[in-house]
Amino acid sequence: MDALLHFLPQVWFVILGLFLFLYVLLDGFDLGVGILSLTSSNEERRSLLMTSLGNIWDANETWLVLMAGALFGAFPLAYGTILSALYLPLMVMVVGLILRAVSFEFREHSDNKKFWNFSFGVGSFIAALFQGFALGGVLAGIKVDTDGHFIGGIWDWLTWQSLLTALTLVQGYVLIGSTYLILKTEGKLQETHFKTAKLAAWTTFIGAALITITTPIVYENARARLFHQPEVYIFALIPLLGILLVFLLLQSLNRKQEIVPFVYTALIFLLTFLGLGFIAFPYIIPPTITIYQAASSPSAMVFMITFIGFLIPIMLFYNIYNYFVFRGKVVITEQGE
Repeated sequence: MDALLHFLPQVWFVILGLFLFLYVLLDGFDLGVGILSLTSSNEERRSLLMTSLGNIWDANETWLVLMAGALFGAFPLAYGTILSALYLPLMVMVVGLILRAVSFEFREHSDNKKFWNFSFGVGSFIAALFQGFALGGVLAGIKVDTDGHFIGGIWDWLTWQSLLTALTLVQGYVLIGSTYLILKTEGKLQETHFKTAKLAAWTTFIGAALITITTPIVYENARARLFHQPEVYIFALIPLLGILLVFLLLQSLNRKQEIVPFVYTALIFLLTFLGLGFIAFPYIIPPTITIYQAASSPSAMVFMITFIGFLIPIMLFYNIYNYFVFRGKVVITEQGE
């Protein structure tokens, strides 16, 4: 039984990490395309960017719902405490997601698409920015009492470090959104997003480098974790691999390759998640509450694993089938393109 109590929380920690990664990767390029639409030179291009998401964007957000439900079932203490600590940024994020959804649907039935195109971009930016604030707030640590309940203030999540995390995440979404649009567009619009991808690759790299350097300086718990042997060798390898992937990404963009930049960007996101996972583990509420303290009963976790074991293949199949059916380019019809 002791082995099961130790093993099940670890399994659910990995499952939650998988759900979060799939959400950030898939809905990340949705949000990135929405943010990029704000910089489009005209309404025809902005409409085209939204059309590229028309049949896939709502399915991508399913992973966020699934992750929230899994967190509630597997780690109910963490669910209550994290939502209490991050209530404000998460609510603003939800408002941004709702604004995106409303804008997308109303745009289809509106004669004046300009307003809804713009509000879709604004909603995307708001959602991305406050996701970054929430992530920065968790990484900074949450103040709890001996029972694991939140005892901090409503603005604890708002620090210069969380601002840096938020801005870097926005740039990361712009990067993956740009590489997605390279896949979906052609001509001058594709050339534009080769340029935005290069710019976003550099800004994301700079932001990630600043976070990597400042995190062990600012946070004592992260410093102790990062420089503890043998973990220090793993943490040293992750930035080196990150630099290599960014270099390969920039090379692929210079060569005007279409598929490879998206693959390299996805690998950069995956490497980032592995690094965050290594830093956070075994804490589910950094820096004090572990996954073992916050876990629900073994019977509940086993029941949920049985349910999730059926659900994950179905969702993955649906997503893969959806992308397969709606593969290919979005054709530009505007004059001069």
